[in-house]
Amino acid sequence: MDQTTFQQRRQFLTVWSAAVGGIGLVATAIPFVKSMMPSERARAAGAPAELDVSGIAPGTLVTVEWRGKPVWVLHRSDAMLAALGGHDASLVDPASNQPQQPFYAKNPVRAVKPPFLVLTAICTHLGCIPSFRPEPGSADLGADWPGGFYCPCHGSKFDLAGRVFRNVPAPRNMEIPPHAWLSDARLLIGEDPHPV
Repeated sequence: MDQTTFQQRRQFLTVWSAAVGGIGLVATAIPFVKSMMPSERARAAGAPAELDVSGIAPGTLVTVEWRGKPVWVLHRSDAMLAALGGHDASLVDPASNQPQQPFYAKNPVRAVKPPFLVLTAICTHLGCIPSFRPEPGSADLGADWPGGFYCPCHGSKFDLAGRVFRNVPAPRNMEIPPHAWLSDARLLIGEDPHPV
């Protein structure tokens, strides 16, 4: 075999080996890269949750799951809304001026539509789920209790707008998740047309 033929074969084998190695590398990399992408289940868990509120009676609390967290939708009665104005001096942040809250949470009712409170159902102290305690003047919470949410883990108290009371372990108001009203009866939790 002459030198030219030998060089051509060697060059052919080098190119062929590089091509087969490249194909093997791509075939190995595709499943690896796909494994890093979120699954359909994970994408669904982060997707917005839609809720029809037309069937929620005043005074009723409904729980929806969004991103693996419980989200409460409370249809506040007229009496519940009236109870929000009388205890601002007992609250840490009555105007909800804390950062990272949507602009529609920066008012006394902390809502776009005052009758409907949309609230992440997690205490801001250590992440427990508070109990819904709407009855004012409860014997175990005190005669001045206006109704709201009580965390049984460490005793934090929140009013019917999710605002934290003074002298409890929770440092800030409960979070208002991003949400938007699609119509008078359709609520979309997890999307905000006007982000913070």
